[in-house]
Amino acid sequence: FFYPRDMNHTKGGLVIFTANSHPSSRELGKRIAERLGVELGKVQVYQEANRETRVQIQESVRGKDVFVIQTMSKDVNTTIMEMLIMVYACRTSCAKSITGVLPYFPYSKQCKMRKRGSIVSKLVASMMCKAGLTHLITMDLHQKEIQGFFNIPVDNLRASPFLLQYIQEEIPDYRNAVIVAKSPASAKRAQSFAERLRLGIAVIHGEAQDAESDQVDGRHSPPTVKTTGAIHPSMEIPLLIPKEKPPITVVGDVGGRIAIIVDDIIDDVDSFVAAAETLKERGAYKIFVMATHGLLSSDAPRFIEESAIDEVVVTNTIPHELQKLQCPKIKTVDISMILSEAIRRIHNGESMSYLFRNIGVDD
Repeated sequence: FFYPRDMNHTKGGLVIFTANSHPSSRELGKRIAERLGVELGKVQVYQEANRETRVQIQESVRGKDVFVIQTMSKDVNTTIMEMLIMVYACRTSCAKSITGVLPYFPYSKQCKMRKRGSIVSKLVASMMCKAGLTHLITMDLHQKEIQGFFNIPVDNLRASPFLLQYIQEEIPDYRNAVIVAKSPASAKRAQSFAERLRLGIAVIHGEAQDAESDQVDGRHSPPTVKTTGAIHPSMEIPLLIPKEKPPITVVGDVGGRIAIIVDDIIDDVDSFVAAAETLKERGAYKIFVMATHGLLSSDAPRFIEESAIDEVVVTNTIPHELQKLQCPKIKTVDISMILSEAIRRIHNGESMSYLFRNIGVDD
């Protein structure tokens, strides 16, 4: 009695769970499961009266490839805890492999050392690996170097093909557009978009200068006495000049053009609103904002609604149904297709390179 060779080598098949107690977040899990032609795994994730998270898996995962889909809600710390407990529960139930599908990786903005802070995304990565994660699928990490915080394989998928498709199909005269980086930090991303759409780029540099600046009252002037009491006499550390941003300038021509601001995360919208005002002053007649992750925290929808921005396009890596109800300018691009294809390929042991074709290193 033998098994034919071409049988699916991952004996027992795959199980897809959503590790989220928020109903709006289950939507992405349902879409992925539908595309793969499987039912969502039966699991209960809930908060007890004392705010502890409890996970109860209601089907066998022994020897199976488990995929745990988790999108970020407003309560990010609970979301991480749900994910960790879910992964650990699958591990203790003898799952063959556990792949985390986190379209937006939490704490990804805290990936650099600042003063006496810490690199929190490294801590979150270590916790996930410790809980039993064997593979991670994510999308548009804030910094690509975050992949190095994991000691498991990480597939950092890109949303840019979907956003580029949106520009080509939904902006009728996109040939008259210019891709804008709202700060020099996002210039590489803007360049990558512009090259594939064969458009020009513009970069905003500097910050708004107050006429009534507090620099005149002497608060910023250096102290008159050189205080070297704590420093050894032979160790004269050179005094560094503090950074000062120049007034706002737009490098590149936006007059009579559509301006498309590109970034990876849109959360606090103040900088986007200020950039839109600047572009309007310089003669841009329509302003779009394209970003992968629409966190859109607190009053962001109201600020967008009242601003010069015509449309904000984000993907469904993070649920934002409530924000859309508050602000009709917010549009969503569905990226469940690339996530379900990544799951299928990992489960079947196929190459992932097809998902990265024509993807630049600066996306």
